[in-house]
Order: sequence, then C-alpha cells, then structure tokens
Amino acid sequence: MDLENQKRVKDLSEKYGPENVVVIIGGGEAESSGLAAETVTAGDPTYAGVLAGVELGLKVYHATEPEFKESVDEDVYDDQIGMMEMVLDVDEIAEEVSGIREEFTKY
Repeated sequence: MDLENQKRVKDLSEKYGPENVVVIIGGGEAESSGLAAETVTAGDPTYAGVLAGVELGLKVYHATEPEFKESVDEDVYDDQIGMMEMVLDVDEIAEEVSGIREEFTKY
C-alpha cells in the first residue's frame, strides 16, 4: 500500500473511528493483497509509511471475496470486477486476506 493511501486510511480511521471503517483492496495477487491487509490491521510491515507500528485493526476485504461481492449490486459488480475474477486466483487471495483479517481485525 503506497504512502498516500496509508495516510488516507489513517486519517479516515481517526475521523470516523476505526470501528466504522472498512477497507476494500483490489490487489492482483495474494501476496500484495496480504501486505495491504496487514498494513491496515497490524501496521505497515515494511515500516515505510505512517502506519508503521500502528495497529488500526480495521476490517479489510478483497473486492473478489464473497462477503464484499454479496453486499453490492450484482450488475455493478459484474461490470466493474467480473473480468478480474476470471484472471485472478481469487481463492488464494481470499485465503490470504481472510487469514490476516481473522488474526488482526479488532472490529
């Protein structure tokens, strides 16, 4: 997760409270998605951004996970994300992100 997005997430978490923030990520592979998920839950593992050492514990989902998919309009999802599902290893990504979520999410 780039430094600007880390700042945005931190600012929104402070403004609205971490219990009211859900992060939706869209990384193309499990490893990058896991790093983004870890950053917004347990803190930036690279210690490069404003979330280094900051455990926000935010709820985080990948855009292809069923929990997110089921919460949005089916036509919009198919139009915006449907093609992505066909080329990504969505099971591997979901396993990575859900593992991070289960371990570090506080809310």
